[in-house]
Amino acid sequence: MGRAYEVRKASIQKTGAAKAKLYSMYAREIYDVAKKGGTDPASNASLKRIMDRAKKEQVPADIIKRAIDKVNSGANESYEKVSYEVFGPAGSTLIVECLTDNVNRSISDVKAVLNKCKCKMGVQGSVSFNYDNLCILGFKGIDEEQAMDAIIESGLDIDDIETNDDMVVIYGNPKDLHALKEAINSIKEVEFEIDEIAMLPKDKITITGEDKEIFERLITMLDDCDDVQNIYHNVED
Repeated sequence: MGRAYEVRKASIQKTGAAKAKLYSMYAREIYDVAKKGGTDPASNASLKRIMDRAKKEQVPADIIKRAIDKVNSGANESYEKVSYEVFGPAGSTLIVECLTDNVNRSISDVKAVLNKCKCKMGVQGSVSFNYDNLCILGFKGIDEEQAMDAIIESGLDIDDIETNDDMVVIYGNPKDLHALKEAINSIKEVEFEIDEIAMLPKDKITITGEDKEIFERLITMLDDCDDVQNIYHNVED
């Protein structure tokens, strides 16, 4: 028990350039999910989840609408999700997720950052075996015992449940995300303040001094890459 999930894997400051990156990231993801599952959020639960998250991060409604309209207009852009496993300084590890229309560009951009930070890319599985792929739901309004009763009643299994600052946080199998939300809402309609599918490290480490400076530079430079969507790591914040 007690994963203490931190929202957002890498910091995105609200500068003009960072906002443009954030808007572009959501536009791509909304387009990709709508193209694959339909443009109606009422029948495409994944689209509704992403749209809700975009609104929470203050992505303008026009950005969301344009991404949906692009699908309806018959545009045929194609995006691919790829991930890179990275060995950082002092035993740190990272998983870098990209959503890209050009895999050669994305891997080139990531490798360029790693070279500048004297870090190495690992083969698939060399880092990810130390991470759990989980859905994370965080909400207020019902307590942990009530949530657990609803989950048991629904016949679902979870990885963990905890309470942090009056917020109940549930960790489960990503395929059960929507069913878990329905189970919780069967007790009481709540707003899910955390609604994510993420890679969480099984263990975390602390780094200091020059190693920490290199790690922070690595995160910042990766976050600046256009195709990078999420960065997960094992370093204690």
